[in-house]
Amino acid sequence: MAEPRSLAEHFLIAMPAMDDPNFFRSVTLVCQHDDEGAMGLVINHPADYRFGELLGQMKLETSDASLADRPVLAGGPVQPDRGFVLHDDPRPWDSSLRLGNGLAVTTSRDILEAIARGEGPARWHLALGYAGWTAGQLEDELAANSWLTVPADAGILFDTPVELRWRAAAGRLGVDLDRLADYAGHA
Repeated sequence: MAEPRSLAEHFLIAMPAMDDPNFFRSVTLVCQHDDEGAMGLVINHPADYRFGELLGQMKLETSDASLADRPVLAGGPVQPDRGFVLHDDPRPWDSSLRLGNGLAVTTSRDILEAIARGEGPARWHLALGYAGWTAGQLEDELAANSWLTVPADAGILFDTPVELRWRAAAGRLGVDLDRLADYAGHA
């Protein structure tokens, strides 16, 4: 079956042979994909920060200790100092990219302020940085068997523990990653 023209709203599942440390055993939610390239967020690599630490850097506070201790994701190697809130809240935040499957990525301070007050989206992740591909780069990587693709699933994003997302995403295709070789090739 041919790949869809756009892989927006799909997961990219790194093949076991992927040796780039930014994408080793990663699942990336593709947020944008067109003729100019692609942008996505890695959803299963924890960063070295907690949400409360980032709030403190922004001079924001929360009285919710479990919220402050919530892990932050390493969303990708591009602009690792920039935050991206991935959520499924329909409210009109200041700067959001709406995906067609009910998901959104918001980069404005208003959503972080609302989350800190306990008034933000019910389901969300904060990612630092993003993954980016130039025109044709992602297609070349797909042709080189670097990735599997599957439509994104909110259950994997929000209900599956971070350490299980790589296998869970591949499982949506019926693929057992333990049975795949850790090298790429072509038949």
